[in-house]
Amino acid sequence: MNAGQPPPAPPALTAPPAPTAPTQSEPITIALAPPCSCCCLFVSRAAQVAWVRVDTQTILSIHHSIITQNPRISLTHNDARSWYLHIKDVHETDRGWYMCQVNTDPMRSRQGYLQVVVPPTIVDKDTSTDMVVRESSNVTLTCKAHGYPEPYVMWRREDGEDISYNGEPVTVVDGETLHITKVSRLHMGAYLCIASNSVPPSISKRVFLRVQFPPMLSIPNQLEGAYVGQDVKLACHTEAYPHSINYWTTERGDMIVSGPPPVGSKAGNKYEAVSTDNGYNKYMLLKIRNVGPDDFGSYKCVAKNSLGETDGVIKLDEIPAPPTTPSTTILPKKKHRGRVKPLKMERGGENSVLAADSYIDDTTLDESADDDYTLAPHVEVRPPVAQGSGAPRHRVLGVLGVLPVALAAALALASSR
Repeated sequence: MNAGQPPPAPPALTAPPAPTAPTQSEPITIALAPPCSCCCLFVSRAAQVAWVRVDTQTILSIHHSIITQNPRISLTHNDARSWYLHIKDVHETDRGWYMCQVNTDPMRSRQGYLQVVVPPTIVDKDTSTDMVVRESSNVTLTCKAHGYPEPYVMWRREDGEDISYNGEPVTVVDGETLHITKVSRLHMGAYLCIASNSVPPSISKRVFLRVQFPPMLSIPNQLEGAYVGQDVKLACHTEAYPHSINYWTTERGDMIVSGPPPVGSKAGNKYEAVSTDNGYNKYMLLKIRNVGPDDFGSYKCVAKNSLGETDGVIKLDEIPAPPTTPSTTILPKKKHRGRVKPLKMERGGENSVLAADSYIDDTTLDESADDDYTLAPHVEVRPPVAQGSGAPRHRVLGVLGVLPVALAAALALASSR
């Protein structure tokens, strides 16, 4: 018996040439639904052939005539020696023993077993659907499957993670039931019930397990520091199912609203509250821009759901601002042709003239090519003293000191002539 058209050499129920006791052939296996054929070969052209269902003692055909009322059964033959019994749209009820009987004297017969295999199917009415349970309770997931041979059923997580089962992490749990004691939020997720029996295709059903628990909160840093003008970030981590409502408040209890400033306001966005969800986890972040003196104090992150609420406090303290690096101003160089010669100064009346031993300190000059000198910036001009006082030479420094002294020396020289 094979699916489709009769093969060139199908399993045969052949009457032997000599009288023998009835024999039986090897079982023939066929999947559910496709057609199958039974073949009977015999030697005598004059003999007639009958097909019988053994387990029910039902006569299916006698020679050219179909006796059964089953419309799925038909009969063909080839040169009166090869007789085929065809069964269309095979059902599970067709599984069993069939006999080809030849009316020789004595009668010859041979039996064959038709094995009908059925791919697995999951019985929805006996299988668990999506479940919602409280944390620390016990839960049982059930999966019923039919098929032939009897399907093998197992449970595993859809995301491939291990299942915490009887205190041990396992990848797969065999059997139709998955029983979890003291379920926790770590058990939350999608589970697959998979049934297989070596007859393709295997089949699976997805069951999502949701675990309810009140909010829990953790704070990475409960104390933050910032200086005036700095931008700062405050962070909270929460866990909750059903999903929680999360927000921030000031120490006065005012809820912090994130968003653009009011129409007409020149201030930028002072606060920005951001939340990122990952399953039952939520990451809260509060950004405070351009911290001012009024921003220092305590901030509270709050999480609420139908099972409870929780909060945590973060304190923002002022710290000294980092020292600023002084900037250096570079003045353009001014070059003077030739060297600056020593100038004399004489003291008379209220005016003073450079004396002969007064000079411009060379340390204030930057010697470069062509005997040019560049006056250094930020220099100090010191007034001269009278000659003969024994005081050390005074130096005239800087651009501001050279021009007035040179002018006074020129006027003194002209008056002496």
